[in-house]
Amino acid sequence: MAGEKPLAIVAGAGAGLGQALLARFEAGGMVPVGLGRSRPDTCVGVFHEMDLSDPVAMSDCLSALIAAHGPPRIVVHNAAELVIAPFDKTTLADFQRTWASMVGALVVLGQSVLQPMVRGGGGALIVSGATASLRGGAQFGAFASAKFALRGLTQSLAREYQPAGVHVAHVVLDGIIDTARSRDLHDMDPAKMMRTEDIAEAYWNLAHQPKSTWTHELDLRPASEAF
Repeated sequence: MAGEKPLAIVAGAGAGLGQALLARFEAGGMVPVGLGRSRPDTCVGVFHEMDLSDPVAMSDCLSALIAAHGPPRIVVHNAAELVIAPFDKTTLADFQRTWASMVGALVVLGQSVLQPMVRGGGGALIVSGATASLRGGAQFGAFASAKFALRGLTQSLAREYQPAGVHVAHVVLDGIIDTARSRDLHDMDPAKMMRTEDIAEAYWNLAHQPKSTWTHELDLRPASEAF
């Protein structure tokens, strides 16, 4: 594997931000690998279709990737399961599915890649958050509770693995990401949305910070967004 391009993994590599991240990593000279429930129509690099909440499928796939390419240099957890419903209409199964898709997936992802990254000399694990990581809105109980838990887990991983050379960071995406689906759902000027390629550039820069100035939490939003 000497001389091979470094591996970059995006868990939750659907159309939009996930694919923009893979494209940026590929442009940076890395081997881009996406994991997700369904393959986008236009896909960058190699894509493995799987349920990210399935611990066996995830760990097997990640072990095979590390065996083939060596420990990853950048890993992004970008999985999300959005449930919007009144609390009395949100079932326990809704909560469990949301937690499994986000928090459970990071548990399996982290347990599969962090120790190999330590042994390989370090790298960056970046977790995508949202406005709901910081405050829970009405009808967002399932989503916000999972995002809060994801943020807490990321803090714990940073404190455990930063001394070992792995940069663990949480990114609050405080705004509407400009995708075809978002344009269908929101009556909003796209100029006020977050461009996926600009977010991807921020992730790239975050993953390449010098050790003397590591950012743990970064919040990104359009200039027009109130906060």
